[in-house]
Amino acid sequence: MRLLLVEDDPMAADLLIDRLRCDGDIVAYAENGEAGLAQATQDAFDVLIVDRLMPKLDGLTMVRQLREQGADTPVLFLTALDSVDDRVAGFAAGGDDYLVKPFAYEELRARLEALMRRKQLAQDTMLTLADLTMDVIARRVTRGAQEITLQAREFSLLEYLLRHKGQVVTRSMLLENVWHYNFDTQTNVIDVHISRLRNKLDKEFSAPLLHTLRGRGFVLQSADKLGDL
Repeated sequence: MRLLLVEDDPMAADLLIDRLRCDGDIVAYAENGEAGLAQATQDAFDVLIVDRLMPKLDGLTMVRQLREQGADTPVLFLTALDSVDDRVAGFAAGGDDYLVKPFAYEELRARLEALMRRKQLAQDTMLTLADLTMDVIARRVTRGAQEITLQAREFSLLEYLLRHKGQVVTRSMLLENVWHYNFDTQTNVIDVHISRLRNKLDKEFSAPLLHTLRGRGFVLQSADKLGDL
């Protein structure tokens, strides 16, 4: 798993990071909530392990702000606060699980793996990129707090792009998988639908997500990562 540990006690953090890395996990570390929010926003993690009481930005506020930005990465709160009210506050802020210190490492391991399984099950029906989210079952698309209304073909087009986010998608791939043609129709149908979809996804937002790569195809990706393609 790719994990982010947000913990202001460096000694406790070092011990836990060593155990996690021995189990093969990739672990990033942030020493306060402000740094944790920045890392969780910029990089992709499977699970966040977050302490409650931290300087600069407490764990509840950090997770609440992360959820307001549209991030759905599972969060495990790891804290000494053990009252029922503390647990309820953690879940209300957007946490997915809550483990009280001191704890057995084996229990932490089991909880992380359970969150990972839950995430993998949800990935097939909840597709995300940055602040864009698609609920395939409910056929609902949102970007940030704004709901986006799509026609059936636009929805299918976006679903295909989301399932291949960060990858260059060619016209032939779209014709075959979205329009179900196994030949080039020599029409501008793809350009028309891409234009309509881009208008709905990006027009009212400062950070574009749908990009045309001349001579190559299209990609759904954050603009700051286009240089990797």
